[in-house]
Amino acid sequence: MIREIPYNENWMFTKNNEPAYAHERMKEGQFVSLPHTWNAEDGCSSDYYRGSCWYQNLLTVSPEDLTKQIYLEIGAAGNVGKIYVNGCLAEESRCGYAMFRANLTPYLKAGGNLISIMVDNTYDNEVLPLLADFTFYGGLYREVKLLMMEDLHFDVMDNGRDGVYFTQKKIGDRVFEWAVQGQVINELSPTTGNVRLLLRDHDGNVVSDSTSELEFEGVTPFELRGEIVDPILWHGVERPYLYTATITISAAGRIRDSRQIEIGFRTIEITTEQGLLLNGSPLKLNGVCRHQDFAGVGNAVTKSHMEQDIALIREVGANSIRLAHYQHDDYFYSLCDRHGLLVWAEIPFISVPSSKDPENQNAVEQLEKLVKQAFNHTSIYCWGVQNEITIAVETEYTHKTINKLVDLVNEWDPGRYTAQANINGVEDNSIINSYTDVVGYNLYYGWYYGDVQDLQKRFDSFHAANPDIPLILSEYGVDTNPKFHSYVPKVKDYTEEYQLMFHHNAIKAIHERPFVIGGYVWNMFDFGSANRKEGGETGRNLKGLVTFDRLTKKDAFYLYKAYWSKEPFVHLAGRRFVNRHQAQNDIMVLTNLQDVRVYVNNAFIARIQSDEAVKIVKNVLLSEGDNLVRVEGVDGRGSVCMDEMVLHRVYEPDESYIHVVEDQSKNVVNWFEKFDLSETEAVPLKDGYYSTFDTIEDLYSNEAAKAVFLKYFGHVTGNPFFEVTMNVMSIEKMAQLEFYKIVPELLIAMNKELNVIQKVEAETSDVQQ
Repeated sequence: MIREIPYNENWMFTKNNEPAYAHERMKEGQFVSLPHTWNAEDGCSSDYYRGSCWYQNLLTVSPEDLTKQIYLEIGAAGNVGKIYVNGCLAEESRCGYAMFRANLTPYLKAGGNLISIMVDNTYDNEVLPLLADFTFYGGLYREVKLLMMEDLHFDVMDNGRDGVYFTQKKIGDRVFEWAVQGQVINELSPTTGNVRLLLRDHDGNVVSDSTSELEFEGVTPFELRGEIVDPILWHGVERPYLYTATITISAAGRIRDSRQIEIGFRTIEITTEQGLLLNGSPLKLNGVCRHQDFAGVGNAVTKSHMEQDIALIREVGANSIRLAHYQHDDYFYSLCDRHGLLVWAEIPFISVPSSKDPENQNAVEQLEKLVKQAFNHTSIYCWGVQNEITIAVETEYTHKTINKLVDLVNEWDPGRYTAQANINGVEDNSIINSYTDVVGYNLYYGWYYGDVQDLQKRFDSFHAANPDIPLILSEYGVDTNPKFHSYVPKVKDYTEEYQLMFHHNAIKAIHERPFVIGGYVWNMFDFGSANRKEGGETGRNLKGLVTFDRLTKKDAFYLYKAYWSKEPFVHLAGRRFVNRHQAQNDIMVLTNLQDVRVYVNNAFIARIQSDEAVKIVKNVLLSEGDNLVRVEGVDGRGSVCMDEMVLHRVYEPDESYIHVVEDQSKNVVNWFEKFDLSETEAVPLKDGYYSTFDTIEDLYSNEAAKAVFLKYFGHVTGNPFFEVTMNVMSIEKMAQLEFYKIVPELLIAMNKELNVIQKVEAETSDVQQ
């Protein structure tokens, strides 16, 4: 039988990258427990440490242990990991968010064995992600374990997790068919035996039983099938019922290996008329996105952290999660199974493809591990193959890679949907939108561009162009620092009040359109993003409904709870906007109760009876000094829900509530005004000469073309985004990004200067002619 042994303690760690540590004991270092990241403290700093670091442990093996097959399982190593056993390279991973294993057996000896693991989170153009709005933490940041197995066992080295793959589908009105397949590895001489599956319900009753007699020799594929009549269906958050499948290998009268898998029976259909149908019932996806990191520990989160996250997601009333932008810890997928949360799972094929590997083989590797390792999780309904991958460049290779990833998903797991998340700049009629079953758009109207109401217009224009393509709002949100407040919220003031307004508009836009399957709030929690400096904070993305430390629920959290949750509650918004310099104030109540009463200083002010989640008492007069505001609501059973806050009447605005923006007018906002852009008539572009359509890297290959670029864009060359994308980014692509603030006249002016500079290959061609 398999034994799983935790292997998380007494690891020696050092940032000193000494290759000799592959076979020599460390001369210096510190003891750490896993999970561990070396960026727990500096992960919110633009100069966070990225490099090669080493972990070491001593594994004592008895002669009896050497009769077993011993594997080391690494939960994840960010972003590259190499396992050495007594100086020999046993395994390597270039998928920084996936589990990987090493077969230690060939390298072990009786007694002490040196286990050395090199982990590296430096930039590598062939290891994804290359560029993203989150910190690339380094370390062995998930749990590690030893697997002690017999010579007859399930395949644990097929890039999967369980070595068995369970599927289910409805084949009749009351009947579901299940199937399980995989491979058995026999390390010794051929033998006969069987693979058996027992399916049990919550009470332990066997509801299905199937056995296959096999001859085990080398690698032996197997497949079992069965049926179950009238199963209790896994029905999301309302009823996340899971059966337990026990799959065993037996030979010579005893069990040699076994797996236990929690599995649910359910059907999912996605339509443009009714949205997503779960077991035939329409279900609007009330979703949130989640990054895996946590204040103080980075991405080295424990099961306790994950359980805390699930509790908050359940409290807000979400029924779905987009686990962005990479494979998450397997335990978190299990929590989603058990709590009924539908999951969009995805790989970090994000922002920028590899320029060194046009085939993007690393995307294929990460997709294979995601699909195979998370295959048995009932909660997953779709596999995401790309996120904003056209943000910097769009070439035939990008399209080929997306299609290749979709084809692979359909080969590995034809029972689930494929999905993608596009940047807003992807046109409604783009061919990219035909590649996946579901199309998501990350739309930030009212924050990075446009007005909040433009969201509704974009929904309608997309549906008009693609009436048969299911649409999901895959990201939307605004950065919010809960210490900032305003009576008149506006774009980029980072106030809780603007976040409320923004999200209220989005909730209505999604709800009013059946063809919008649902949406995913960006983000459930603030998260580490090392290169950010925004909203009064450094190194964090502040779009969360909850702060990075999970201690503060922003008012928008309760807005969603009012719309999504069935748990009765009342919440007074604006409780952190304590010092009020206006005498008359609107009191906003966020609640899922129909009947509420509002009191100020124990005096009854108003009763509101409505089904609206947002209830407002207008122009409430505050007295000088402290004012106690109380709201009471009565649920359907007569129980009273209550909330209180104190507002302080002052006579001058509290300046600490105002985000002070640095004056950028003299360098960035109108940087192009120093150039003569009066000649606005475009010229025909000649082949064989440089233009704004060439990549920055190509322009840099010619000194004259580089000089033209630096003349106009020298002020952005120190930007991390620019440095990572210059080998794939063109000036035309830069013009599509709000960050660079490029006007059309600038492109014309640059082309007039670039298109007279001949490319080297063109000159060579002329000579040959």
